[in-house]
Amino acid sequence: MPIVLYRCETWLLTLREERRVRVFENRVLRRIFGPKKDEVTGEWRKLHNEELNDLYCSSDIVRVIKSRRMRWAGHVAHMGEENGRRPAPEAAYTLSVKMSDFIVTSYLKEKLSKLRSFDSQ
Repeated sequence: MPIVLYRCETWLLTLREERRVRVFENRVLRRIFGPKKDEVTGEWRKLHNEELNDLYCSSDIVRVIKSRRMRWAGHVAHMGEENGRRPAPEAAYTLSVKMSDFIVTSYLKEKLSKLRSFDSQ
């Protein structure tokens, strides 16, 4: 679902939004895989979430979003500071691994404000 995940690195997901993204993913997968004929009753029914997960052997969409956010945060951390020097590799790795959603968000807001002030000069 590349089109759904476009620019997901910048999303701030609340629990409600995570649920909505999962619901959307399951709706799309149900549409792709179609209904299943029940072996006992012979009636057609929707696939359950567990059946969808078994058929679609890919990571959970929320996990993909969070991993892309962490990868992007590591990229931003490697961009360096004003003096143009990059941090030491072990420091950058530790920074990218240990950043929580809150820290990532505040760090990126700070970087964005610096970039905007730099662009306006």
